[in-house]
Amino acid sequence: MISIDLARQLRDAGVAWHPSTGDRFTLLEPSMTGEVFTISDMMIEAHEFSTGTVLGFNGTTEWALDSVAAEDALWLPHEEQLRGMLGGTFLSLSVHDPDGFAVLMRPPGEEDAVAFAGATAADAYATAVLALVEQAMDPSLV
Repeated sequence: MISIDLARQLRDAGVAWHPSTGDRFTLLEPSMTGEVFTISDMMIEAHEFSTGTVLGFNGTTEWALDSVAAEDALWLPHEEQLRGMLGGTFLSLSVHDPDGFAVLMRPPGEEDAVAFAGATAADAYATAVLALVEQAMDPSLV
């Protein structure tokens, strides 16, 4: 699973989250530290309102939660979601060393491939996505 630090960096970089079934998230409340929730049609549903997306907790007895605004949740994207964000820039995923993984990608407009390392495959993908977002936001590269 992606680290909380990288999830925050993705959010702060402007990576948009459109909550859907199967997505994982956490709440950045001290009392919820370490709790990971999964959106499910049975337990947690994303409800779209004109005021924004609300994550509804249906029938949960272990938490005193009815709903939470999506902006109060931190999305923890899956590997396949992160790989999808890389699109055609993604070349490969490999074991980088005994303690991690590397994503090889070719950024738009570049001839050479670049490797991005992470402790987990998801972290390596997230690091590569962050590099793409930073490149897209850099006016000198546009």
